[in-house]
Amino acid sequence: MRVLVALSGGVDSSVAAALLREEGHDVVGATMKLWGGASDSGCCSVADVDDARRVADRLGIDHHVFNFTEEFERRVVAPYVSAHAAGSTPNPCIECNRHLKFRSFLDRGLRLGFDAIATGHHARVDHAGKRPRLLRGADGAKDQSYVLSCLTERELGTLLLPIGALTKPEVRSVAASLSLPTAAKPDSQDVCFVLGGGVLSRGRFLADRMSLHPGDVIDAVTREVIGKVPAVELVTVGQRRGLGVAGGGRRFAVRVDVERRRVEVGSNEDLLDTGVALTERTWVHGAVPLGTAVLAQASAHGRAFRAVVTERGLGYDAPRRRVAPGQTVAVYLGDEVVGSGLATGEAA
Repeated sequence: MRVLVALSGGVDSSVAAALLREEGHDVVGATMKLWGGASDSGCCSVADVDDARRVADRLGIDHHVFNFTEEFERRVVAPYVSAHAAGSTPNPCIECNRHLKFRSFLDRGLRLGFDAIATGHHARVDHAGKRPRLLRGADGAKDQSYVLSCLTERELGTLLLPIGALTKPEVRSVAASLSLPTAAKPDSQDVCFVLGGGVLSRGRFLADRMSLHPGDVIDAVTREVIGKVPAVELVTVGQRRGLGVAGGGRRFAVRVDVERRRVEVGSNEDLLDTGVALTERTWVHGAVPLGTAVLAQASAHGRAFRAVVTERGLGYDAPRRRVAPGQTVAVYLGDEVVGSGLATGEAA
């Protein structure tokens, strides 16, 4: 089988390519050039492209670079900025997977005559049945099924995830045994196009692309102004630090109103909801019936929680902390991803 492997320059994709080659597949590596600006992390730097090329040389496979910078700007960066301007909390990694890795990259691979594409994600695709199933990876601490929850049957049908059955230490062990140059390379962190990561770096990045406005901090109960934030667009629902509020116990951002330039804060109890309304819902194999008991996950490394599928989204079996608007909620049946949606910030 001819397989096009997305070589990011990290150890996971390196081992994915090596395993497929050992299985006898005709493997070619390709690195996506996504970001044209300054970056020192993620999968977009010049050093990462060089590392991917060195891995390809070590494995004796061809290596290409696909330039998707314009589409990355349009599909990932611009929506990231727009979401902050609207007071939402975007997830650019999921949008990159949705539009770049599993649309542009996949489509190009198919046009070039490849039978499948492969990545180094810690998740599994089960091709044994009539329909492909997306499952959690073997390493619970590194599981990346959440960031793949936007995929549908079309993408899964041509996707291979060779390291999904391995733990991270096992991946590094394989890389070391094959003398791959990425064997000891640290994992990438933060948003790849935000230089340095963190709130300050995010603020600097956004300030170059949009107007940031100071805002009032309002007590959610008394409605009194009790503080100021330097940029209301940088506040996330659930945030505790950086709200400019001293004393009075632990306070959390419970609502962000960019238009009125204010942040409402309250106690942890004020953040509790009985469900979450979802928009832009994507189902892997068609909509899950209303009333189905599922597991849900609201962040890449968050814990799964019990829920029930409702007409507007998900209902909880017990009150839990609000999901920030704009965040992806992945839906599972056991270890299988069955769909996902974007939180609106409202209860279902």
